[in-house]
Amino acid sequence: VQLQAFGGGLVQAGDSLRLSCVASGRTSSAYVMGWFRQAPGKEREFVAAIRRSTGSTYYAEGVKGRFTISRDNAKNTVYLQMNGLKPEDTAAYYCAAALTYQLATTNYDYWGHGTELTVSS
Repeated sequence: VQLQAFGGGLVQAGDSLRLSCVASGRTSSAYVMGWFRQAPGKEREFVAAIRRSTGSTYYAEGVKGRFTISRDNAKNTVYLQMNGLKPEDTAAYYCAAALTYQLATTNYDYWGHGTELTVSS
């Protein structure tokens, strides 16, 4: 499974942005798709996950109510809609695919390159 994330950029606090992650290869083998982020000098952290078959979602506490993860299986694409962005959301955002049931851990099997988001105050 190959993953390509895009959609990052420079926005102002309070703005909205949508990230996309396009998967290719054996996409049907992916069980869970997730978004993670890594700010400079910090460890990679979980943001959101979605179960590919059922659409069930799971979020980190810090983004609940602001971010929404969704998927379009026909397009092999996972989205992360981010509303009410804050400067602390600034990070490189990564999408990942897990072949087994994973949520908030980093034990995903495939990772894409990050897309940078900068939120100015």
